[in-house]
Amino acid sequence: MVFAIEEINQSTELLPGIKLGYQIHDSCASVPLTMLVAFQLSNGLEPVFYTGNNCSQSGVVMAIVGESGSTPSISMARIIGSFNIPQVSHFATCACLSDKQQFPSFFRTIPSDQFQSDALAKLIKHFGWTWIGAVRSDSDYGNNGMASFLDAAQKEGICVEYSESFHRTHPPSRIQRVADIIRRSTAVVVLAFVASGDMKILLKELSRKPSPPRQWIGSEAWVTNPDMLSFSICAGAIGFGIQQSVIPGLREFLLDLSPTKVAASPLLTEFWEDAFSCRLGKGAKDENMCNGTENIETLQDLYTDTSQLRITNMVYKAVYAIAHAIHNVVCQDTNAKTLCDKFTRIESKQVLSQLKKVNFSKNGYDVSFDANGDPVARYELVNWQKSESGSIEMVSVGHYDGSLPEGQEFLINRNLTWVNGDTRVPVSVCSDSCPPGTRKVLQKGKPICCYDCIPCPEGEISNDTDSPDCFPCPEELWPNAQRDTCFPKPVEFLSFDEVLGIILAAFSVAGACLAIITAAIFFRHRASPIVRANNSELSFLLLFSLTLCFLCSLTFIGTPSDWSCMLRHTAFGITFVLCISCVLGKTIVVLLAFKATLPGNNVMKWFGPLQQKMTVLSFTFIQVLICAIWLGLSPPFPIKNLSIHKERIILECALGSAIGFWVVLGYIGLLAIFCFVLAVLARKLPDNFNEAKLITFSMLIFCAVWITFIPAYVSSPGKFTVAVEIFAILASSFGLIVCIFAPKCFIILFKPEKNTKKHLMNKLNSALKQRVELTEERTGAGVSTEALYVNCKLLGTTRLPAFSMDGDYAIGGVFSIHTYMHTVKNDYTTEPEPLKCTGRIESRELRFSRAMVFAIEEINNSTELLPGIKLGYQIHDSCASVPLTMHVAFQLSNGLEPVFYTGNNCSQSGVVMAIVGESGSTPSISMARIIGSFNIPQVSHFATCACLSDKQQYPSFFRTIPSDQFQADALAKLVKHFGWTWIGAVRSDSDYGNNGMASFLDAAQKEGICVEYSVSFYRTHPHSKIQKVADIIHRSTAMVVVAFAASGDMRILLKELSLKRSPPRQWIGSEAWVTNPDMLRFSICAGAIGFGIQQSVIPGLREFLLDLSPTKVAASPVLTEFWEDAFNCRLEKGPTMNKSVCDGTEDIQTLQDPYTDVSQLRITNMVYKAVYAIAHAIHNAVCQDTNSTTHCDKYAKIESKQVLTQLKKLQFSKNGYDVSFDANGDPVATYELVNWKKSKSGSNQLVTVGRYDASLPEGQEFLINRNLTWVEGGTQVPVSVCSDSCPPGTRKVLQKGKPICCYDCLPCPEGEISNATDSPDCFPCPKEFWPNEERDTCFPKPVEFLSFDEVLGIILAAFSVGGACLAIITAAVFFHHRTSPIVRANNSELSFLLLFSLTLCFLCSLTFIGAPSDWSCMLRHTAFGITFVLCISCVLGKTIVVLMAFRATLPGSNVMKWFGPLQQRMTVVSFTFIQILICIMWLGLSPPFPIKNLTLYKERIILECALGSAAGFWVVLGYIGLLAVFCFVLAVLARKLPDNFNEAKMITFSMLIFCAVWITFIPAYVSSPGKFTVAVEIFAILASSFGLILCIFAPKCYIILFKPERNTKKHLMNKNKS
Repeated sequence: MVFAIEEINQSTELLPGIKLGYQIHDSCASVPLTMLVAFQLSNGLEPVFYTGNNCSQSGVVMAIVGESGSTPSISMARIIGSFNIPQVSHFATCACLSDKQQFPSFFRTIPSDQFQSDALAKLIKHFGWTWIGAVRSDSDYGNNGMASFLDAAQKEGICVEYSESFHRTHPPSRIQRVADIIRRSTAVVVLAFVASGDMKILLKELSRKPSPPRQWIGSEAWVTNPDMLSFSICAGAIGFGIQQSVIPGLREFLLDLSPTKVAASPLLTEFWEDAFSCRLGKGAKDENMCNGTENIETLQDLYTDTSQLRITNMVYKAVYAIAHAIHNVVCQDTNAKTLCDKFTRIESKQVLSQLKKVNFSKNGYDVSFDANGDPVARYELVNWQKSESGSIEMVSVGHYDGSLPEGQEFLINRNLTWVNGDTRVPVSVCSDSCPPGTRKVLQKGKPICCYDCIPCPEGEISNDTDSPDCFPCPEELWPNAQRDTCFPKPVEFLSFDEVLGIILAAFSVAGACLAIITAAIFFRHRASPIVRANNSELSFLLLFSLTLCFLCSLTFIGTPSDWSCMLRHTAFGITFVLCISCVLGKTIVVLLAFKATLPGNNVMKWFGPLQQKMTVLSFTFIQVLICAIWLGLSPPFPIKNLSIHKERIILECALGSAIGFWVVLGYIGLLAIFCFVLAVLARKLPDNFNEAKLITFSMLIFCAVWITFIPAYVSSPGKFTVAVEIFAILASSFGLIVCIFAPKCFIILFKPEKNTKKHLMNKLNSALKQRVELTEERTGAGVSTEALYVNCKLLGTTRLPAFSMDGDYAIGGVFSIHTYMHTVKNDYTTEPEPLKCTGRIESRELRFSRAMVFAIEEINNSTELLPGIKLGYQIHDSCASVPLTMHVAFQLSNGLEPVFYTGNNCSQSGVVMAIVGESGSTPSISMARIIGSFNIPQVSHFATCACLSDKQQYPSFFRTIPSDQFQADALAKLVKHFGWTWIGAVRSDSDYGNNGMASFLDAAQKEGICVEYSVSFYRTHPHSKIQKVADIIHRSTAMVVVAFAASGDMRILLKELSLKRSPPRQWIGSEAWVTNPDMLRFSICAGAIGFGIQQSVIPGLREFLLDLSPTKVAASPVLTEFWEDAFNCRLEKGPTMNKSVCDGTEDIQTLQDPYTDVSQLRITNMVYKAVYAIAHAIHNAVCQDTNSTTHCDKYAKIESKQVLTQLKKLQFSKNGYDVSFDANGDPVATYELVNWKKSKSGSNQLVTVGRYDASLPEGQEFLINRNLTWVEGGTQVPVSVCSDSCPPGTRKVLQKGKPICCYDCLPCPEGEISNATDSPDCFPCPKEFWPNEERDTCFPKPVEFLSFDEVLGIILAAFSVGGACLAIITAAVFFHHRTSPIVRANNSELSFLLLFSLTLCFLCSLTFIGAPSDWSCMLRHTAFGITFVLCISCVLGKTIVVLMAFRATLPGSNVMKWFGPLQQRMTVVSFTFIQILICIMWLGLSPPFPIKNLTLYKERIILECALGSAAGFWVVLGYIGLLAVFCFVLAVLARKLPDNFNEAKMITFSMLIFCAVWITFIPAYVSSPGKFTVAVEIFAILASSFGLILCIFAPKCYIILFKPERNTKKHLMNKNKS
């Protein structure tokens, strides 16, 4: 700074002929010292000076450069701002200093932290770090900077694991705690928004213990400080720094120091002695004296290091900026010459005006200021890299320019070195990225960057990294195994190509054939009595309809199409009605026929053949009509069913109209029931050919089948629905044909003797006899410098107090009696007018000031408190303005005399012992910063900002009202209590509102409350800003609005909101406005709730307030103004014509005004308590209790700091209310919960409905003891949520870009449940359980295996038993003809052994059916393996015999002796023994065992046999295959040998079938699901076994049974000869 001023003084261009002076002070980085210096620079250095025109200006500074820190700069700016002295800081970066309302004379050459915060957030995001730690200086610089960074980081999606504050003055335990947090944290990256001095302390602490490597991201304050490079643990650190610069001549100036020059300056002397470790003056004997050889040029020190001039250039630019501003005021450019008048008297405010317009360039760097006093933000990105020598050096690797467009501000142009010298970017994330196929699920109670990667549920995919959710595939697609792509689903329907379809089709055709055969038999014997007697015409029609019933089931198999869907149901419906109609006809005939046997009865003529045909046609026509209507209105149609199976599509027929289907089915059922009833009635009729019994059985089966069909049809999935319907058709059809026609066919074919007319006639005669006998029997649901006595003269205008009284000790009072300050636009040509208040008087604030007067008068009258001492007061109106509050604070600190002396005999009339006030937090902060330096205690009654609890910044501040921190916590708990999770937030743009809302938002976040909007406003803001806030409230979706605002601000907002009709809002108010009776007139806030200070009673206050008469009022300008406003009249005649003169009849007792309203004394009691607290402190300082008597010395001179000390210890009770202060100067927090209720007259009234006491244990602080009235007078709690709660069975999925309270409720994926409301995730059921339909409970999964109780199991078992029987029968045939040539010639012994093994092969398939157990799993595979080897061994033996036998026919060949019966047996036993050995090894090492397969189907358990050792299974199967292939090859070789009984051809065919079956088996076995794996294996066993028995033994049996002539030795011999 000195260099820059000397350079300017030598300049011929800038301020030519003018010499700039300087006063440079050391603030010791302390707020009190900074403020002392600020006052000194504002006043000058002379002990006495005068304000006359000829007064020297040597002590007046035009501007100030500094301070380095943000917190001292804020304190300085608040003081010198009132005097319009510009301040240009070179290093105060706090974003708060950009507020021109609070700091109008502040400028800086270094960019605001707001820009640095944004740049740091973008830097962190650039390198992909989403999980970081954060540490900050516990100062304005650190706190505000970090707050700005955290806001920017949140927007960039960066999460902070911890955010810790500390200060170099904190105890070591606090620093140690921060270091431990860094060591223990999981975040690799640590952002440090810290001043160098603080950072040095932290790094020293971290260096004491080894800790995990950390990647440091530094703020400009420390990361560009060369002195910090000594900390190796920060190697690789990166951060933004002010651009490097060059200042020509600076280094030479700095090095131009010698011991002689240095000795002239105490500061330089101290520096020199520290740098060279010697003393310049005389010292102790043992101290090293400087000898003059010290050379500063060789000194390695930050002072001499000009290699990286960053902040130094900011000082240089600040000096030049001020010089240019002074130049523009005192110099004029004329004819290319600059003329400057050094005798011109200028004021600092002129320099201030010019600084705003400064725009110049120096050494290539532009200097200018924006509207906020900030420069253009430009930074260098610096990296701490290790040099070759191992030391750390600072390297510039990029830059950031805030003037460039979005996205182009940031550039890295060199490689970076990271922590531990690594070249790879370190990873710092809470959770690794989730790959495609997974989704992010937030970890409970952790930030959004901490999540688990959960695989996508079944049927859903995610094809992006870090997908917040999976999304389902389109309906006809299904995910791949990785669940990152969708593929088309397979289509499934009951087809003719699958086993089930084939079986059902076969039964259909067989049934039709059976009906046709029956019809043929009936036609063949149509003339027989049994056919004729049972209505042959209806019988043939019934058989025709049954044939159609069997065949219509075929329409249900195959791909559904439009025609097949319509045909299947209509054909089924019509044919079945035709069928039932015929049966019904037959039943009626039976009944009528019996009646016809009675004498004289001619009933048969009414139901002859024509009537029977008409009955059948009529019933059938009704069904045809029903089907036609169904097809005409809403016919069945083919659909793709995507709901039954998620992984595949079921192609099926939709019913169209379900009513149509059930009407068709119902009509059939109706006829069947009718027929059944009639048949039951006729079952005992004594007719030999009576069909009624048989019809009863057939209808019983028919009804049982279709009653069972309904639940089976409704519950069966996919193609099985069709199979169930076909089965019902077939079962009922078979029931009819078997029950009705089987007995007749039996008689016709096997009992012809009963098929005679005579047999019929004998039965008729006995029937008649029984009839006659029966007829006869029937009759009835936060100095005293001992300085020279000086006289001081006040500058400026003294403000008169609103109320004052002299006393022994005076107490100051500051209240916002008016709410506005008259604003004047100064032209800097004339002296500004004194500050004035405008607007109406705040009646409530007037009551506060009068309550203070009342309390002081009450104390003065007291004999217990300060007896014999009179307290005085000076109460001022601050107009709720910071400038006026500061003016009043200075005045109360100085006293009222225009000239006063500091001698001992000086009057104390102008000295206040303490100050009560101010009402607002922002004015209180400004006052506290000023009077705190003088140790004057301040007790506020209404300043609630939590920031005022900081004793480092505000050491003399106390309050009787609780801190907003308590209120914020209480409000958050209140909001949570009523279930409101989606709210709006508005606040005063002041310290009260901003700090209070910040505390509330923090508490709300912890409670899980989301804020839709958070907007600020102030009563002095332009109307458009207020309107904008109102519009936001109008348009919002949040029903609940929390307003942390001052009454004056809230009044403006509510007036704006009242202009337009808006949706109802539930207001939650802060104490500042919600308990203000003046606010109750706003009906739109009816139902509002909030916390207020407890109501109280102050005896005598109302009488004191009402003790006003026009005479008393006229003595006080404030009371005069109040009186005139209240009664709308003037006490004195004046120019105002619209008000009448008060006539003296005005009665204040009848006035309805907040001033007179003492029904709810809340803040008034806080004023009362504040006055009593100060009185008690003064009492404790000047009074002594002796022998139960109190003696007070009113001549004792006490200082305000004594009162301050006593206040800290204070504890008393007044009117039942305890008064004390904690270490932070705060009282115990107790509130009342108040509700705005409408009275019977329709006006709002304040009702206490509960309480909050912060001194009570957690969870017991809050109590509601009365019913509340809500918005619009409602009695039900209003709902204010972004999203409704998610019920069990669903999970919350956050809506993108919205807070956590905004979510969608998605149903749990298949296989998962949630059994709680608002579940963040679904969890899978245990392995053996599956969710219910609502997906809120898990139930055991059904267990599935191939059983003997299901159709497939029965069929396979039947075929198994059938095959075994076939083998036994064949063996029996062979045994019976064992002596015949064909049996003997084809090796009868091996044939019987082969038949025995085939019987075992068929029967071993039965072990595969049923619930798998340990023994059945071991048995099924081993039995199958051994029996099949035994079988193939026999076939192999027979093949070898054939080959040997042919060789034996050659002359001289005796080959058969080498392969006789013994060798054949040994071959079979050897091959079989090898398989037995393989099976024993398999069972011994790793046998098969039963398992529950939970992977194949999610919804059910497949009980199956695991192979144990897969190798064992495939060796067993491979061995069988090897023998089969060997046998096949031999058989092929022997197929053309000329033997009549050569089995080679048959063995070739059987082995061909065997190999084909088992080759097909392998892929089918591997791919078949669940029980179908078992079915495939059984099928392979049966198919191969049937292939063997049929191919080998069928031809022989044919010859034995049907061609015995070829079973002779002669036939054999003839062939042999040929």
